[in-house]
Amino acid sequence: MDFKAKAIAYGIVATIIVGLLSGAGIPFTDMTLPVVGAGLTGIIGGLVAGYVSGTKLDDGALNGGVATAAGAIVALVILTIGGLLAGPVPAMGLFAFGVLFVVVAAIPGIVGGALGSWLNGRSERRAAARPA
Repeated sequence: MDFKAKAIAYGIVATIIVGLLSGAGIPFTDMTLPVVGAGLTGIIGGLVAGYVSGTKLDDGALNGGVATAAGAIVALVILTIGGLLAGPVPAMGLFAFGVLFVVVAAIPGIVGGALGSWLNGRSERRAAARPA
């Protein structure tokens, strides 16, 4: 099991983009079912990191979990700073929820990372089976 910086960086970027846009992409999800947004963000970020990391499931799971947690932390900081513009009380509530978001997003990130590395291995085997 090893960390791959490229896979983690791609996963962080995917997690930040999906984390910041999840409320706009899935309307009212953050208000009614916040875990759906965290789960979707974790799976997509982990999937990207796992696919880039390679074919080993444990590497994909490790890189997916790290990338998703790091991306969720960055998204949390951006949203908290933006929330401070509205007022300190909502920002602190957002930060408290954000800590839970990091933990909740890391678990689907691990699953998404394992799935991404499995998909990478599957596509490599399929490409190797084709005649030249």
